[in-house]
Amino acid sequence: MTSPLTPRDPVNDQLLTPQNCALLIIDYQPIRSRAIEVMRSNLIGCRLGLLLLAGLMLGGSVETGHSAAEVPTPAFQRALANAPGKKLVVVRLDYAPGAKSKPHHHAPSAFIYAYVLSGEIRSQVGDEPVRIYRAGESFYEDPGAAHRISENASRIRPASLLAVFVVDNTDGPLTTPDK
Repeated sequence: MTSPLTPRDPVNDQLLTPQNCALLIIDYQPIRSRAIEVMRSNLIGCRLGLLLLAGLMLGGSVETGHSAAEVPTPAFQRALANAPGKKLVVVRLDYAPGAKSKPHHHAPSAFIYAYVLSGEIRSQVGDEPVRIYRAGESFYEDPGAAHRISENASRIRPASLLAVFVVDNTDGPLTTPDK
């Protein structure tokens, strides 16, 4: 391990190699800057921001079955080299104040990790109790789970979340409204 005053040598320290990491996160040197201090205080948000930025740069199409009440924006899609037959799909969902999704379910193989980027999201997955998740909080959906409630908990402020899917390459669509 290096001290905060010792510059890192990315060629020889071998902290990040293809064998021990799935996503390369920028490793910054310790310098005195307000922007760096903010990034340090919100490292999770920074990592998700980098994931979103990478997705926007790489592009990719994503099938969704969402209503006009929410705006899904495909952010990233990539086959998982270490999980043959699986892919990672990232979608940003923006909810206008008071907007709601219809009850829905996802592709049969889909495991979903959801991270609230801003605002408050009211959610109910399966028979779990209804819960409000605030910016910085997360939840997951197991394959086959019914998403009974997904809505902006505020009638005056927008909300957004990042949905990260691990799904079979041949599964689709990602989201289907319940009848």
